[in-house]
Order: sequence, then C-alpha cells, then structure tokens
Amino acid sequence: MTVSTDQFQDRMLSLGLARVSEAAALASAKLIGRGDEKAADQAAVNAMRQQLNLLDIAGVVVIGEGERDEAPMLFIGEEVGTGNGPGVDIALDPLEGTTLTAKDMPNALTVIAMGPRGSMLHAPDVYMDKLAIGPGYAPDTVTMEMSVKERVAALAKAKGCKADDITVCVLERPRHEQIIADIRSTGAAIRLITDGDVAGVMHCAEAATTGIDMYMGEGGAPEGVLAAAALKCMGGQMYGRLVFRNDDERGRAAKAGITDLDKVYTRDEMVTKDVIFAATGVTDGSILKGIRREVGYLTTETILMRSKTGSVRRMIYRNPVS
Repeated sequence: MTVSTDQFQDRMLSLGLARVSEAAALASAKLIGRGDEKAADQAAVNAMRQQLNLLDIAGVVVIGEGERDEAPMLFIGEEVGTGNGPGVDIALDPLEGTTLTAKDMPNALTVIAMGPRGSMLHAPDVYMDKLAIGPGYAPDTVTMEMSVKERVAALAKAKGCKADDITVCVLERPRHEQIIADIRSTGAAIRLITDGDVAGVMHCAEAATTGIDMYMGEGGAPEGVLAAAALKCMGGQMYGRLVFRNDDERGRAAKAGITDLDKVYTRDEMVTKDVIFAATGVTDGSILKGIRREVGYLTTETILMRSKTGSVRRMIYRNPVS
C-alpha cells in the first residue's frame, strides 16, 4: 500500500469510524447470550474489516486482537482502507468482552481508535500494569511509584474527600489479590469487573456517572493503548508499564521496537498525536447502552470522540434489519 501525503482529517474521518464500530456491534448482536465467544468475535472482526476497507485511508493496524486468545484476528501489520487517503495508525478491539457478550453480561463494547501514522505505541501482546484517574487533577496526582495505599490517599486528598469515598476499578483476577486487599485496607470501595478493562479505564473519565475514581491493575497492553486513546479524548491521566513473564514476551517487545523494558509510559507517550475514538455498546454498561432489539430494527448507541477538540458525541443508530 502506498502511503498518501494527505493530512489526517480527523473531522472528516470521525463519522466513518463510528460506522466501523457500529457495524462490528451489529454483527455480534445475534450472538449475545449464545455462549459462543469465538463466533461472536469472528462476526465482529469480519464486519469491522469490511467497513474499514471502505474508508479512504492507507491504514495499518498497530493494535490488533491478542494472539494469546488464538482469536480470529485483525492482525498487527494488516493494511486496511482503500489506500486513497492519509496514512493512519489504527488500534482496535472488534469485540472487547467476548465472554461478556457470550454470557450477556454488562460492558461489552466494540472499540476502535485512529490517528496519524506513528501516533500510537506498538504495544506487544503482553500484560501492562495500568493506573488511571479522570480529568481535573494536577499532573502526577498518583504515580506508578506510589504504593496502592499511597495512591488512594493521594487521590482522596486531591479530591477533597476521605479514602472511603473513593472507588477503584480492578479486574477480578487471582494476580490482583494483594492489590484488592491493600485497597480494602484503606477503606476505599472496589468495583470488580470480570473483563473489559478499556471500559474500566474509561469509567474514570466519567466518575460522576459511573462512580469510579481510579483504575489499577494488570491487563492486556494492547487494551492499554486503546484506553489511553480514549482518555486522550475524554481527559484524564494514565500510566502503563509493560509486564514480562518470560523470554518469549521480552522477544515480542524487541520485535515491536521496545528497548527500555522498565519504562513507565504516560498517556501521551502511548498516544502521541491527536486521535479519534469510537465505541459502540454491545451489552448494557455504565458508559453505553447495549443493542436494543425490536421487530424489524436493531438500535445501537455509539460514543465518538476527537482529542483535537475534546468533543464527545453520542449517537443513536436505528438500523432496519430483514
């Protein structure tokens, strides 16, 4: 694919990106609650790829589906779009929450972000230790170097409240037992989620609605970049440090061009330029409503955001189906 010299026109491309997200959600609709994670993921992948290839972009997928899940990937390095447009980086998760979809549990989303070529960290498929809070706080209110208890105390002080007024979102995993114990020892509340940590990080940016003040814990590094793209649009602070469990994972980092394995990435180091971000609800969640069915129609809700302007648009799409 020949990269065009056209500039990245985020305003012109944003509605096209929303259609990509909507198409993936609609494709997975018939598989909500059917217990087949792979089929739901495959349907979302196929629809997202088809819609991306209609856009006038010279796109490259830099954040794709995780190889760890042996999923039907929109693979890293895949070229998408017509080739007649600006060179862009694309980060995506065609169905964030395949298990949530299969079990009809809350907060399954389709997620995609787009920015100029070279704008996103090429995160390998490893874990990332993440920390995020919403907008309105001084820089470095919380940091990765702080202990869990120090983070809760620092955020409570900055918010002007007590620790027991803070709610922290954490993925429910055995590896987080100590984090959970440390948070509870401060008196803070915990919102445990089974999957979907992109949505978990996004919750921090809308604390008044979601009730979540902070996110912390280890999740997928690709999802960390997607979450950073969302916070770049919504506002908020985020930090991430890659976690390597073996030499194979360190090799993946080297292949992605990462040399400092201990680096703590800020939000703006994970996403260095202005981006656009779209997410569509598949099942009901704190941020977006899930797909609604009625005779002859499927209705979706999509959030569409541009970091350049800070604009956040919510769109309802009532789609006729045969």
